[in-house]
Amino acid sequence: MRLDRFDLNLLVVLDVLLEERNVTRASERLHIGQSATSAALGRLRDYFGDSLLVQVGRRMELTPLAQSLVAPVRDALMRARSAIAIRPVFEPASVSRSFSVAASDYMMDVLLAEVVRGLAATAPGMRLDIRRAPLEVIEVFERGMIDVLIIPEQYASRLQHPQVEVLRDEHVCMMCAEAARDIAALTMDAYLDRGHVSIRLGDETSLAFEEWFLPRYGRQRRVECTIDQFSIAPLLVMGTERIVTMHRRMAEEMARRFPVRLFAAPFDMQPVCEVMVWPRYLDEDPSHRWLRGAILEAARAPRDGN
Repeated sequence: MRLDRFDLNLLVVLDVLLEERNVTRASERLHIGQSATSAALGRLRDYFGDSLLVQVGRRMELTPLAQSLVAPVRDALMRARSAIAIRPVFEPASVSRSFSVAASDYMMDVLLAEVVRGLAATAPGMRLDIRRAPLEVIEVFERGMIDVLIIPEQYASRLQHPQVEVLRDEHVCMMCAEAARDIAALTMDAYLDRGHVSIRLGDETSLAFEEWFLPRYGRQRRVECTIDQFSIAPLLVMGTERIVTMHRRMAEEMARRFPVRLFAAPFDMQPVCEVMVWPRYLDEDPSHRWLRGAILEAARAPRDGN
């Protein structure tokens, strides 16, 4: 198919070449011969009047024009694939689709588990592949490998894609119930005097949280253990004098299952705001729109005890 003298089949080749920056690897991904990939690159160079890929030492680098094409080419292909997948009539009970979801185990515990349980009755053919957000989450998302991303708003703001607030939560402190039996209220001195379990979801998150204390209190927390997930936090404070600071919703769930006590944090800190982000090309997809609605409905439903 041609559009304005451009062979649209070349768009797929261009997308892979821009990502791989290597003709051999691109041909392997495209399942075509290296000579065919080289010929396609030649046609692309003729059309754009630009080298697109240039040899620099042992590797190939993108020209400035090629760099400017990365995002629009990927977006055009994602929109085309989404348009092909859309069906005119959408019935949740009969849909057969799979969506990749990236979120923390905190969001899985307080929100996504309820969504998955609900899908069993309302849309059994809709499958969710839920994984923790990778460290390079922005890059992975832009490559079209995540259909639903739920992350704190400070990271979501970096993405120029549709997004909506899912929920807000505050911080609380969790301690072993036995170690906290004589504590009525947690003071700042007591908080800083004890050892801490620190939840670090990537270097940037942990650094921001740790540096927050120093200019306000002139001292830092004594971190004795670090983890990259919320779910094992109670196991690491039980039987110790340690404290872990985490989000209230999940902490309350844990307090029902483990011998721990929760205390109001002895400091003021901005609530965490979790935001759902999705690719522009899926904005009008009926199945995806329905899934987003199911997530928001679960987020806004009354919680037990509230």
